[in-house]
Amino acid sequence: MTKTTSPAAPVLGPRALNRATLDRQLLLRPSSLTAEAAVEHLLGLQAQNVKPPYYALAARLDGFAPETLSTSMAERAVVRIVTMRSTIHTHTADDCLTLRPLVQPARDRELTYFRKGLVGVDLDRLAVLARDLVEDGPRTMKQLREALSAEWPEADPQSLAVAARCRLPLVQVTPRGLWGRSGQVALTTAEHWLGRAAEPAPTADSVVLRYLAAFGPASVKDMQTWAGLTRLREAFERLRPSLLVFRDEQGVELFDLPDAPRPDPETPAPPRFLPEFDNLLLSHADRTRVVPPAYWGRSWQGNQAYCTLLVDGFLAGVWRLEPHALVVEPFGTLTRAQRQDVIAQGERMLATMHPQASHDIRFGAVVTRQAPTEDR
Repeated sequence: MTKTTSPAAPVLGPRALNRATLDRQLLLRPSSLTAEAAVEHLLGLQAQNVKPPYYALAARLDGFAPETLSTSMAERAVVRIVTMRSTIHTHTADDCLTLRPLVQPARDRELTYFRKGLVGVDLDRLAVLARDLVEDGPRTMKQLREALSAEWPEADPQSLAVAARCRLPLVQVTPRGLWGRSGQVALTTAEHWLGRAAEPAPTADSVVLRYLAAFGPASVKDMQTWAGLTRLREAFERLRPSLLVFRDEQGVELFDLPDAPRPDPETPAPPRFLPEFDNLLLSHADRTRVVPPAYWGRSWQGNQAYCTLLVDGFLAGVWRLEPHALVVEPFGTLTRAQRQDVIAQGERMLATMHPQASHDIRFGAVVTRQAPTEDR
């Protein structure tokens, strides 16, 4: 941990950090932003599965309709691509062409985990061959494995396909990702899909400012956790004169934009139904601004992540949608008023996401799931 060298730096407790982050994340009150503008502001939405980006926007936007994001994806204004933390994100086309180059060093490092399966493989040549393949027509990972294995029969097929994904900015083409549609994962390059060349990676400084606008106040390690990158301290130090500096209760130095919202810690925070893998829970080294220590790891089980419920701004349970019921499983006892607020937000979410269906809302037993250490 890097501790502040200035004892005069104001201290922000967990509730102050919580309310500031919720405000940046459009979770204190419904936002009037369009779906595309929200995706841009949030620097992308976690999209390991197809539905989470839609539920993420339903929790954040006023009057959101899933078809709006789906239309933007069909029109290639937003795309699905591996970026931060080597996970699939839904990004605007502009961010796809810039943020992917920014995190390319992390994708290059990822290849070291597959080096045993890539002995004797010329990675530059592999990138050229893979680009020709996917730009000739979208290819599934299975098709990439088979085609590249024909060129390097001694290499591990899965490692060859992963190498193509790491070396090239491969987007998932539609209908994959469209609301109410199905489709297997088929890949082509971002440049081919979007009809324009990739742009130079943005400066780290500019992305620091965007990160703070969406996730701040934050430490250097927080941003490195979000991006899956290292060595970002130099950018923060260059920006220090133009930023405000705080510290948390452990003395960790936090940076923020001078004009960014930092609401009163007692500002009401309505319940929110978030999807699995929501970036709110994944984008800080210290997650106590959202996850109470008593509930650490409770939204995971093995490699399975659960949809999460916020009450009073903090993780308070998990939820799932069954054919005819929205089932809420709290981690602790909710007051009568909190249960009523959760029901009201559940009804709002269902009306947004499933207006043609009928669901009861019921509370399940308090859950006590515990995630393994590596998932925390």
